Amino acid sequence: MDISNHGGESSTLVEPLISALAAKLVISTKDEKSTEPSMLPKLNRTQWWLLVALNIFFVIGGQTAAVLLAKFYHDQGGSSTFMATIVQTAGFPVLFIPLLIMPSSSWSSIASNPLSWKQTILIYVALGILTAIDNLLYSLGLFYLSASTYSLICATQLAFSALFSFFINSQKLTPLILNSVAMLSLSSALLAVNESSDAPQGVTKLHYAIGFLCSLGGSAFYALLLSLIQLSFHKALRRENFSVVIEMQIYRSIVATLVTTAGLFAGGQWRKLEAEIKNFHAGEASYAMTLVWTAVSWQLCSIGVVGLIFLISSLFSNVISTLALVVAPIASVMVFHDNMNSIKIITMLQALWGFASYIYQNYLDNSSLRRS
Repeated sequence: MDISNHGGESSTLVEPLISALAAKLVISTKDEKSTEPSMLPKLNRTQWWLLVALNIFFVIGGQTAAVLLAKFYHDQGGSSTFMATIVQTAGFPVLFIPLLIMPSSSWSSIASNPLSWKQTILIYVALGILTAIDNLLYSLGLFYLSASTYSLICATQLAFSALFSFFINSQKLTPLILNSVAMLSLSSALLAVNESSDAPQGVTKLHYAIGFLCSLGGSAFYALLLSLIQLSFHKALRRENFSVVIEMQIYRSIVATLVTTAGLFAGGQWRKLEAEIKNFHAGEASYAMTLVWTAVSWQLCSIGVVGLIFLISSLFSNVISTLALVVAPIASVMVFHDNMNSIKIITMLQALWGFASYIYQNYLDNSSLRRS
């Protein structure tokens, strides 16, 4: 993953993102605000909201299913962190189906792309590498934590998203958004001191701490990734066409899959896969189906996440992801009988309070836009 040896190519990789970032930072927040349907001018307001609702469903349903399936993989004897990471992006071939049948001309016009095809490819490569790192951190976190604790820690991604959106996407930080950041950060801190009562069986305090830090780091990388994707849409991939959302997910997934597959072989974990399949408690067929449906679930979630970035913003997309993280612990308690102690209940309420604070701020912003 070291790109320092590529000489001039490394500067070419950073240049388009830095240039776009610099240009973005000089644009006022007022200029960024627009009515919702402007991203896809050929859709009326009802169609636009239906598309938003569909993407929200993909995020919540896909993320909840993927987290539960990933936890099932670990509980049934799956131990390869790289395999758990690969399936988060390896399902990208299913996205070629809607891409091929989607009539691009029927969606909207195409704006000129200010970047060359080489710069565009390098942006996809950079985003793909960041995706691979983020997925690996999340896989390590889920390996050492219960599904409910993992989900609640990952709720801090909204706090990181507010920070990155402020610096990268010119997002205005109001008292309500800062309150949301504070509540989510406090909920994560409470979980950090709860390791003695919530660590899965056989997980030491050191491994719990590693899982906690990896989940927290994954949340930070995830928020950064979303802001960079939004920046790419607005300043580089300036195509007013929803097919660019699918292309973004396909290309960065290809890069991320190649990177994590290389890690699987470089780390030697591929030698243990045969034994892992044979020793999978639920059987070999269940092993294959678990990986397949995990891959499909993550792709549904990812296409919803990128779609919401394209339609609205990275921060709103992360708000919906955070909402899914509140749903996941409840589903985990029902499916895996995770312990829902008082600390988790408090942290869940804090996460809901933080989520509600942002939603109310979004309501105020929309009301202000209508009046103006």
